[in-house]
Amino acid sequence: MSRAIDFRKQPQFVIEEVPKSGKYLGKRIYWKLYSVENFYRIIIHSILSVQINLNWWVVATPPPIQIKAQRLKDDYLRTPRHSIPGNHLIYFIYLNDLNEIARSNSGLFVPLIPGIDNLVFEIEDIRLPRNIVAHMNFPNSTDRQQIDDLYIYFKTVIEDIQSNKDIITLKVPK
Repeated sequence: MSRAIDFRKQPQFVIEEVPKSGKYLGKRIYWKLYSVENFYRIIIHSILSVQINLNWWVVATPPPIQIKAQRLKDDYLRTPRHSIPGNHLIYFIYLNDLNEIARSNSGLFVPLIPGIDNLVFEIEDIRLPRNIVAHMNFPNSTDRQQIDDLYIYFKTVIEDIQSNKDIITLKVPK
């Protein structure tokens, strides 16, 4: 696939450049961010389900995040014609909220992710490039590389956790 150029940087408007930019972002970048956020949800849910119990949400999630998630879920439930993100409240929070859950429970993650503090830092550092893509903008080469690196980092974390199957099995929040 040829590398797309941000349609906004073209000398004049060309209708085909807008979808070309969008297709590039989707095929090259967006799916990695999608994977990272969902890997993070799975990791948090799996580890806290083992370290606390299946009802970890009410114990490990700071109350402001619980309230925000419930409010957002209620908004979706009031408009049933739309899809909802999922059933578990973890699907109704944002990347910074996931990071706060991991940070505030970091001691529970250390046995399986000794570098949890680094992971929290990397997630915090990716928020701006993630927001660029999530708000339909075009990241620069530094942002694209950072997204690539974080995706690879998460795959390594997942592989490390999966190598400890006698301790934990990764589970999708339901």
